[in-house]
This record gives sequence, C-alpha cells and structure tokens, in this order.
Amino acid sequence: MEVGDRVRVKESVVFFHHPEHRNQPFDIKGFEGEFIQLTTEWQGHEISANYPYLVKFDKKFRAHLAEHELEII
Repeated sequence: MEVGDRVRVKESVVFFHHPEHRNQPFDIKGFEGEFIQLTTEWQGHEISANYPYLVKFDKKFRAHLAEHELEII
C-alpha cells in the first residue's frame, strides 16, 4: 500500500469520534478514503504503532487503522 492509494474498510470497525456521530458508536465498514501516512516514526524516534495506517475519509474525519482492516480499491 502506497501513500495516495484509495482504500476501503473491509471489516467492522467502530469509532466514537466520527464528527457527525460524536460519542455514539459508529461502524465505518465499507467507508472509502485515501491512505495518507504510515506511522512508523514520532519526533525522530522509531515506533511500532498498533494502528499505523492513517486514512483520510473526508475533511473532518481521519482514522488510524490496521493493515488487515483495509483493502486497496
């Protein structure tokens, strides 16, 4: 997976920080977005993030996901 790829969430993933459904469980299965960053470094130090794939779904909603939760479209 490369930066700029279009991706789809293929598994059920529930978020509570979706801008339109704040503080309520919201499943993003089937959502499509753009892969924008692989989080492997923070302030110059190598890290091993649990959810390293940052995906931008729209202007207000971004989420960190695991590789097995995404598929390239």
